[in-house]
Amino acid sequence: MKNKIKEFIKLYLAFVKIGAFTFGGGLAMMPIMQRELIEKRGWVTEEELIDYFAIGQSTPGIIAVNVATFVGYKRLGWFGGIIGTLGVVTPSWVIIMLLAGAISSVDKYPLAQKALRGINVAVAALLTSVIVKFSKKTIKNVWNAFFMLLSFVLIYFFKVQSVWIIIAALVTGSLLTLYRQKRLAAREVSDEASASKEEE
Repeated sequence: MKNKIKEFIKLYLAFVKIGAFTFGGGLAMMPIMQRELIEKRGWVTEEELIDYFAIGQSTPGIIAVNVATFVGYKRLGWFGGIIGTLGVVTPSWVIIMLLAGAISSVDKYPLAQKALRGINVAVAALLTSVIVKFSKKTIKNVWNAFFMLLSFVLIYFFKVQSVWIIIAALVTGSLLTLYRQKRLAAREVSDEASASKEEE
């Protein structure tokens, strides 16, 4: 029982750290999640984290919260999902409660605006690094590269909403998987038929 409690505390503190040191939320959490969950603790693999972000992006709610829920559930079941979710939102909740009464808007503070610009540049650099690393894991053939570039063009140049890209990718991936399974099944039937003819 004590070991279980320790694991819950570790999970909570890990996501408190992720929530406390990430500015921007969502995809901006990817670099620190990669470091904390994959490199440091080994709780998930890079492929799993990519899948969690993909599912988190395509389901209702905040990406970071969804990912924390998935990781917590994988680690320690449904209660782990709750603990992970609470951990990742705790820092934001506390900071907002402390600042809400003191600062109505950062627009009045040029220094705060400059600080946020600097943070955004750092987040952009971290995201670029993670994208390069994860691209090496996910882009395994020419078609993967083609769909990635096509998605980028549609989103960046034609302003297509990401939800439609996600739905299209889901449908396309499902159809391709079914097609490959049918081809594999047909090949197996053909091989069995050839083997039986040779035996005759």
